[in-house]
Amino acid sequence: MTLSAFLLKLMASRVLAALAVLAGVLQIIDLLEVTTQILDRNLGPGGVAYYAMLRMPRLIEQAAPLAVLAGSLFAFAKLAGESAVTAMRSTGISAYRITLMAAPAVAALALAQLAIGMVIAPKTDQMLSAWWQASAPKDASKTIDPVTFRLGDEVVVAVPRDPDGRSLENVTLYRRDESGRLVERTTAKAAVWGAGRWTLIEPRFETLAAASISEGSARTMGWTQSLQPADVRAMAAGQTIVTPQEASRALAGGLSTRPRTFYDTQLQRAWAAPLACIVMLLLAAPASMANFRGGGATLLVQCLAAGLLYLVFDGAFTALGESGAAPPILAAWAAPAMFAALGVTALIYLEG
Repeated sequence: MTLSAFLLKLMASRVLAALAVLAGVLQIIDLLEVTTQILDRNLGPGGVAYYAMLRMPRLIEQAAPLAVLAGSLFAFAKLAGESAVTAMRSTGISAYRITLMAAPAVAALALAQLAIGMVIAPKTDQMLSAWWQASAPKDASKTIDPVTFRLGDEVVVAVPRDPDGRSLENVTLYRRDESGRLVERTTAKAAVWGAGRWTLIEPRFETLAAASISEGSARTMGWTQSLQPADVRAMAAGQTIVTPQEASRALAGGLSTRPRTFYDTQLQRAWAAPLACIVMLLLAAPASMANFRGGGATLLVQCLAAGLLYLVFDGAFTALGESGAAPPILAAWAAPAMFAALGVTALIYLEG
């Protein structure tokens, strides 16, 4: 076995083991909260297994950065503890090359995280939402509160009573001009989805002019194609995770319930999040230089602390971007750039 293959196998095995443990812990915590609800719906152990399967992509996405940090620390500590790094360096192999030889395993996980966040998890989220609502106990007397959201320059208030998300009741549309002033209010008994668009049932219009109000009505009227039934289902279920596709639609005039800066930040984060795996590898790389006969454990703790601090900074920058206090690009990319530079700087300093 070549040296590069050995390092790659060592890193991959440690990272995958850490990922399995962390994802398993997150899965157990998640199931502790919902297992009782699943069994109350008479879905049985099969329902618990189905829920766990659909939740797993999101849990892997969440656990991936910490798995890289823990796995890398274990791998580099093993090499340092066995004096393997010292032997490799004596033959002219630098710490930079050791890190690069281990990097493909982490890069593969980063690409997998990107695929999960962009493609797999959005589909499993929709499947889970539809299954969860379909299995909910039917209660005709249950009061469903109206929801408020935006579609382009319209503010919409409606009652999402249909569990399939293909109809809305008691719809009110407030249309504004470019300066944000109200110019028209439309009320309708319902809105139904069909043939790829929404149609208002029995709409009534009130158009505001400078000194007058004109009224009108119709039996039906075409409304919009931007709103999807899946959006209505997610909104009715109180789903808080925003996929890149949903963020793109919101920025293009589709459904939005939060400020534009929130969706801008989420879209940037979708591309920046997988870089956390690479950053964690760079922050853990100095551990390969640890000397356990002279305080090497302190270096491991410092690498671990740097990785955890990165998660704190990344979350703080994201919150600033979502609230509009920082530009979305800065909010999404600042923490990865800062801590990647920190890891490289530490490795250069220790390598000498």
